[in-house]
Amino acid sequence: MKKPIKNNLQETRSNSSMTQEELADKVDVSIQTIQSIEKGKYKPSDSLALNIARSLGKEVTEIFS
Repeated sequence: MKKPIKNNLQETRSNSSMTQEELADKVDVSIQTIQSIEKGKYKPSDSLALNIARSLGKEVTEIFS
């Protein structure tokens, strides 16, 4: 069983006043993908994690660990 990735995506996104839909549009994925990442059900690729972090003005390590 894969170990779920610990992430602060939901908190970071909320603090940035960005909706799941807005973030999904910025990084060109579905809302369902963002929801799955926030719930820890899906581990984003390195490039997606980087795109998410950049869209939120953060470092990858501030969101994902």
